[in-house]
Amino acid sequence: MTELSAKSEPEACEAIPAEDMLARATEAAGFMKALAHEGRMMILCHLSAGEKTVTELENLLGQRQAAVSQQLARLRAEGLVSCRRQGKARLYSIADPRAAEVVGLMYRLFCAG
Repeated sequence: MTELSAKSEPEACEAIPAEDMLARATEAAGFMKALAHEGRMMILCHLSAGEKTVTELENLLGQRQAAVSQQLARLRAEGLVSCRRQGKARLYSIADPRAAEVVGLMYRLFCAG
């Protein structure tokens, strides 16, 4: 995938068979639905800087544990984040490199000055 800038033109979609395009569009739509929530986007943005515990995410987001855990559960179910135990703590990280790439793009488009 190429990096978008104000000077570059977006890539055109290749001509692929309609059945393949539908399957890819369906997959992409499901992926985007998983990201289409400000809380989940913020979690992924924070995780793009490295592993975090639920407590760290609660503090960064200013949200209660139940809300953060609910969004993490959705992200895990979609395969976008993973979790590992370290002692009593659970550390979350981005599992899908496509999610990291989309978060980086969203940051460049909406947050970078």
